[in-house]
Amino acid sequence: MGWICISPFRPIAGSGKTLAIGSSSVASAAVGTQTYAVQLSALGNCHVAIGPNPTATANDMLVKASDPPLIVKVAPGDKIAVIQDGTATGNLNIVELTH
Repeated sequence: MGWICISPFRPIAGSGKTLAIGSSSVASAAVGTQTYAVQLSALGNCHVAIGPNPTATANDMLVKASDPPLIVKVAPGDKIAVIQDGTATGNLNIVELTH
């Protein structure tokens, strides 16, 4: 039996962002004023930090390329930062969600 995703959020059209996963922390632009969660999908193992001015480190939340998309709560104006896990490369896809 497959997974069924039930979420109280809906995607905000045109809000998708892609961040390159590399050896230095890279942060997204601030999420919008109607954004209360984000969906994260990684194409390489990475660590993610969320906040008003985040810098991702190896101690932050691990997102594996093999994980299903994750839905994480954010506050309007937050940014998402990403850094590689080990030597992994790829991209982190971010989609803003609202109620």
